[in-house]
Amino acid sequence: MTTKSRMGNAYMKQHLETATKTGVLRISFQKLNEVPEALTQLEANLRTLDMSDNKFVTLPSWMGNFKMLKQLSINNNRLTALPEEIGRLVKLDALSLHNNRIATLPASISALSNLKSIDLSGNKLTAFPAVFNGLKKLASIDLSKNQITEVPEEAVKDLHVVELNLNQNQVAIVTPKLGECPKLRTLRLEENCLQIPAVIPLLRDSSISLLALEGNLFDMKALAHADGYEQYMDRFTAVKKKLY
Repeated sequence: MTTKSRMGNAYMKQHLETATKTGVLRISFQKLNEVPEALTQLEANLRTLDMSDNKFVTLPSWMGNFKMLKQLSINNNRLTALPEEIGRLVKLDALSLHNNRIATLPASISALSNLKSIDLSGNKLTAFPAVFNGLKKLASIDLSKNQITEVPEEAVKDLHVVELNLNQNQVAIVTPKLGECPKLRTLRLEENCLQIPAVIPLLRDSSISLLALEGNLFDMKALAHADGYEQYMDRFTAVKKKLY
């Protein structure tokens, strides 16, 4: 065994011992190519797991065995997909996967009934995932810096988020149904491919109080003359007054 391997094993052993007591394990910046199988020792009590800044391409199916896990961060890796078993993490409330290479999401994500926030920014998604429908505790979705071109009705028909970030995609079409999401207050659509007609329903027929639209295919000054702009500004001003 090399000195480097002995050092790596010693590092992992020390962190596993600590995590057994605390329920928290952070193994970031370790240049790992695979998720260490030794983590299975923590299945019964691990609550927070951060494996960011490694070189993971895939995740093992046994990742679904961490039934107590509440926070999972695997940012800045090389993941192309997630295993179906991730839907077995029934207590998960925060999932952060930004800056990977994920192109699709497993249907099992819809089983994460305690999920409150998910960060998928900086991935390879080309379609708005429909798996978030029905997740009533999910308040924040970050899909910025992907390649999404459309927000279709079927993907948002039962969406309960408060904040949705779609900045820096290629969105040209947004269903008016997005404006009907009952809890949606903040919608970020900066640097996309939208024309003014596509956003009029969001201005006029919604509860959105912060709509970020800079960097689309229209002059922001022209937006002030769009149908529904006054209704939107009334909501924006009302919220601003509450904050100050």
